[in-house]
Amino acid sequence: MTKRIGFTTSLPIEVLYAAGHYPIDLNNIFLSLDSSDLVHRAELYGFPRTLCSWIKGNFSAALSTDLDEVIGIVQGDCANAGSILELIRAEGLPVYPFSYPNQRDYQAMDREIQKLEHHYNISRTQTQEAKKYLDSIRLKLKELDTLTYRERLVNGKENHLWLVNSSDFIGDPAKYERDLDEFLKEAKAREPFPTRLRLGYLGVPPIFRDLYDVVSELGGELIFNEVQRQFAMLYLVPDVVEQYIVYTYPYSVLDRLADIRQQIELRKLQAIISYTQAFCHLQIDNLLLKKQIKLPFLNLEGDPPEKLDSRTLLRLESFFEVHA
Repeated sequence: MTKRIGFTTSLPIEVLYAAGHYPIDLNNIFLSLDSSDLVHRAELYGFPRTLCSWIKGNFSAALSTDLDEVIGIVQGDCANAGSILELIRAEGLPVYPFSYPNQRDYQAMDREIQKLEHHYNISRTQTQEAKKYLDSIRLKLKELDTLTYRERLVNGKENHLWLVNSSDFIGDPAKYERDLDEFLKEAKAREPFPTRLRLGYLGVPPIFRDLYDVVSELGGELIFNEVQRQFAMLYLVPDVVEQYIVYTYPYSVLDRLADIRQQIELRKLQAIISYTQAFCHLQIDNLLLKKQIKLPFLNLEGDPPEKLDSRTLLRLESFFEVHA
């Protein structure tokens, strides 16, 4: 029986597709629905106001999206994931905990994927077959990413949306691929975008709804989306275990930093905008990124799902007055 399976952040979706299920990234659902209402529902349930809006949104989305099961990433992502998983279980929805290893250890990662395969009653051969198909789409996303920073035929917002939605391929990889083919055809027929301040975006996808539009209006372009690119798995290594070892997001900030430095050089970035969510442990990691990256560096913090507030907009305008 095909199941609708929600998950709290990227995990080996090859396993879910190999089992014939319908994976749903709860973060994408959160932003596609009435996000403020979902946060409000969680607070009415009893969630404190001083808790990340993504957590509250994921909880409400899980209970309002007609799911059959929820996978929570209880190690390698938010420290609160295990707790909301128990709350979801208490509401009568089956749950499954998935953990990334503390370090980039092949055997430990292999064991976690094996447990997931056992849970869905499939073999590694089936997982690898699903990976082969998804990698054929990721190859096209890699082309889209190159068109963003090299040929300048894809803007930062488009890059963000395509990459972030590859975390679950909208639950329908075939449709996602058809739409991607159409987009790439359209993009290749464009004239290149004008030269602007070449920016990198670091951190989780922004909860602000208009950040990319505002940055473009101010004279910049976000041609590197760090975590979104990680979600898209553009390194295309053949082994599914290795794929989730080279994936930087669940591991040390130093692993992220090495990847970011490589992309700064490759994309000839001139400045950095780093985003952190209010009440998130990644704010501490951001201190190291700011110290180690020798480029103009602006950190933005968001909390509710809304447009940029006046204070954040003023900080962006001041940043561009100095560096654009």
